[in-house]
Amino acid sequence: MSESPSDETLPTSPCLGQVKWLIDSRCELGEGPGWDAGHSELRWLDILAGELHRARGDGREHRVTRLEHRTSYAALTRDDDYLLVAENCLSRFDPSTGVSRALLPFEADNPVTRSNDARVDTHGSLWLSTMGLDAEPGAGSLYRLHRGELTCLRRGLTIPNALCFSPDGRHAYFSDTATGWVMRWSLDDQGFPVRGQDGAFAEPEPWADLRQSGGGPDGAVMDSEGGVWIALWGAGRVARLSPEGDEIAHVRVPARQPSCPVFGGASLTTLYVTTAREGLVAPEAAEGGVFAIELAGHLPGCRGLAEPPLRLE
Repeated sequence: MSESPSDETLPTSPCLGQVKWLIDSRCELGEGPGWDAGHSELRWLDILAGELHRARGDGREHRVTRLEHRTSYAALTRDDDYLLVAENCLSRFDPSTGVSRALLPFEADNPVTRSNDARVDTHGSLWLSTMGLDAEPGAGSLYRLHRGELTCLRRGLTIPNALCFSPDGRHAYFSDTATGWVMRWSLDDQGFPVRGQDGAFAEPEPWADLRQSGGGPDGAVMDSEGGVWIALWGAGRVARLSPEGDEIAHVRVPARQPSCPVFGGASLTTLYVTTAREGLVAPEAAEGGVFAIELAGHLPGCRGLAEPPLRLE
């Protein structure tokens, strides 16, 4: 990526406030937050530590489960268990017993990569990505797990991130963080990228240029109005992008490395943000924790989209 821009060149979108430190999880690489409405529970992962974290929406009852592998996402299934997205496999995990069982290998023959971003789309299918252990250029790929079958959508990526989907299911969004761009893909009626006349997936289109945002585009989530909320790693903020890809608002994060936002709470109006301590020489106590802001008083009418359960058959 290019050098960080000066303050004078940063976007001047309205600030909606500052998120508050909610959970002292001190994750090395906090990522993959999800909201379980049935249990009023937030979950997230510490990828590098191989830990699944869970807590009530108000931050109480924080508990940690040690996993067998470095894991980046836990997708809630229709059976009320999790599909774990790990560095070399996809596995089913029963949160009530802590028992997991392997489901599918996931780049198990590639020792250079690990799993990274993931998100369930409007069809109940899982988009998931890999990246190099040391962010090797071009080592990452993007996949879709649809009714139990894993399809590679794109190779040659460096740090695939920002997976989210328009409310009408017509578009998917993703970023290769190293480029500073968010891309948009048109989808067919089955939720796959549309294909060209040659049968190959059509190229995604450049949608949002974040090269002058002050940070790298990381995890993202969509709201009910078609706005994309995207964490800007290194910039200490989460930006809200319009359906046209312009930054129209942001929230401040008192941690240098916000990694991913998600909506939760009874009305899906609370924005939670995971953060990371990875690479920081002298991290402050709050860094690596989870932050939250109630948006109802700052942006009336804005709420998240309910997270679809994963369909495996």
